[in-house]
Amino acid sequence: MTSKRDYYDVLGVQKGASQDEIKKAFRRLARQYHPDVNKEPGAEALFKEIGEAYEVLSDPDKRAMYDRFGHSGPTGGPGYDPFGGQDPFGSIFEAFFGGQAGGRGPQRGPQRGADLGYTLQLSFEEAVFGAEKEIEFRRLETCGSCRGSGAEPGTDPVRCPKCGGLGEVRTRAPIFNMVTVTTCDQCRGEGTINPIPCRECRGDGRVRQSRTISVKIPAGVDGSSKIRYTGEGEAGPRGGPNGNLYITLDVQPHAIFLREGNDILMELPLNVAQAALGTELEVPTIDGQEPLKVPAGTQTGVTFKLRGKGVPYLRGSGRGDQIVVARVVVPQRLTDQQRRLFQELEKSLDPEQIGGTPDEGFFGRLKSTLGL
Repeated sequence: MTSKRDYYDVLGVQKGASQDEIKKAFRRLARQYHPDVNKEPGAEALFKEIGEAYEVLSDPDKRAMYDRFGHSGPTGGPGYDPFGGQDPFGSIFEAFFGGQAGGRGPQRGPQRGADLGYTLQLSFEEAVFGAEKEIEFRRLETCGSCRGSGAEPGTDPVRCPKCGGLGEVRTRAPIFNMVTVTTCDQCRGEGTINPIPCRECRGDGRVRQSRTISVKIPAGVDGSSKIRYTGEGEAGPRGGPNGNLYITLDVQPHAIFLREGNDILMELPLNVAQAALGTELEVPTIDGQEPLKVPAGTQTGVTFKLRGKGVPYLRGSGRGDQIVVARVVVPQRLTDQQRRLFQELEKSLDPEQIGGTPDEGFFGRLKSTLGL
């Protein structure tokens, strides 16, 4: 087992050295043995040893415990980690020199652009059969003049003088020995500034422009459907890839049809004579008129099914059905002749033939029909 060197020897200071002397020694040795500067074998291990020594000797409480117990005590015994599991290259070097070891500074490369959303209105028929529509929207696109750099053509970005190219500003608080890191307000975290911003995009690298694309709507979509167009969102900062465009469909209601999944529901009004005697009618469907035979004695709520006259399945083949719900309509105004005929009919009817249930309304009957 290799024994640890004395922390004072590691930093090359006397045991009674002041905090200022310890700090100066650390800064000198850290610069000399930092892995980004010193490529000699063992430099990285030595740098870590220097950081460990400074971590203990720069803290009055830890230093007092070390002076009393040495490496065998609470601050230096087996398993002791003065960095609390953190990388000393990131914590020590960053605090003193404004950067991170090993080049792990702020990421300022190209970034993905923002996603965009668009709401597209569709008629009931367009949602059923599909459609192709053109949409126009505005998005940020890479500036064609500066090609996303933000600099006037013929000029180059320069290192930010405020943060030195880090994109961050670090402020050390004297109390608790803490470092506050904030994004540089001069370069907005970029690390570089454009001495002459591009006149076209005013230094942003992107310009807002109109964009028109053709959108293919598949048959059978509904109001919960979304369509994604990859790469049709906004251009990313610093030449990054475009985001996506998400199209939300807003299907308008129909005057007589109601959609339930892949079925189309329709209410069919019948007068008393049609319901009692039966009839043959032409009923509207999404494809046009279709014949329907209504048997005698049809009651309100009776349903008829027109197979294959519903909505196409979005995934797979085939279509749903059209459900026709009968509703017997009682006339509110009668001519004298109609009144006499109904009176004669009333005398001839058996009172026990009168039955049925209260009218639930159209949507109530639809729910009953669908078992909801």
